[in-house]
Amino acid sequence: MPGTGAAPRYIGRFAPSPTGPLHAGSLVAALASWLDARAHDGRWLVRIEDVDRPRCPPGTAELILGQLAACGLEPDEAPWWQSARGLAYQAALQRLVDAGRAYPCGCTRSDIDAAWAARGVTHRRHAERVYPGTCRGGLHGKPARAWRFRAESVVSWHDRRLGAQQQDVGREVGDFVLRRADGLWAYQLAVVVDDAEQGVTHVVRGEDLADNTARQILLQRALGVATPSYLHTPLVLAADGHKLSKQNSARALDLRDPLAALRAAAAVLGLADTAAPRDTAQWLAAAVPAWSGIIAGFAHRSP
Repeated sequence: MPGTGAAPRYIGRFAPSPTGPLHAGSLVAALASWLDARAHDGRWLVRIEDVDRPRCPPGTAELILGQLAACGLEPDEAPWWQSARGLAYQAALQRLVDAGRAYPCGCTRSDIDAAWAARGVTHRRHAERVYPGTCRGGLHGKPARAWRFRAESVVSWHDRRLGAQQQDVGREVGDFVLRRADGLWAYQLAVVVDDAEQGVTHVVRGEDLADNTARQILLQRALGVATPSYLHTPLVLAADGHKLSKQNSARALDLRDPLAALRAAAAVLGLADTAAPRDTAQWLAAAVPAWSGIIAGFAHRSP
């Protein structure tokens, strides 16, 4: 065990949601997280984020693990499955409730829309209304549907690639959901609980997830767990300029030539192509020092 005051060993992770197979954008995040762990002589974990079970077709998680293996991206431990972690999430929610940081909410989406319409506000954030805090003072006879976190803080953090970041969570997001009305656990709570229990020190993920970081930092502080270092990678865009994603029918990775797929992902990350290795293992070994050079270039963005 490290001595008192010693920095924890690097532990990184790739945490796909098995709503569909990996696509080109997914591989960029997977490769970056793997390279970052190897560049720091750390451990790399895979976590299957399948809390939203209705959206996860059977066999998709196993398909994703096979895709990663075909690219030579093997985790250092057996993968975790969020669908088996409900008791841990319930314990964390209870801690937040006991501390006065979480409360039951009886609002439907129509209720939230009506509350803002009464104020003459029509703006939506990412197709969702900022929660107006209707149930903060109690349910007033309504049945509890979801559980929300009291979000009041402005959060500042440093992203290793994007630099200084800040978000007023209370104003820009509102009190966010921890457990949904359908009983499923929300991503924000599950990811914080699992990162803490797995000892994750560095999170490397796609830039589309950067907006979640402030909410996760608030939960980390409320639960008394460490905040990892964050790095958000560039996105792969579809022909229409939107983020390539499963929601817009991104095509599954073509892994007839895994090396070609890895090289395409590396190009998005700004890695110059290495010499012509014969297989993925050789290519990955050569890519690790190249990634070290990339992250060294981020040093001027340090806080």
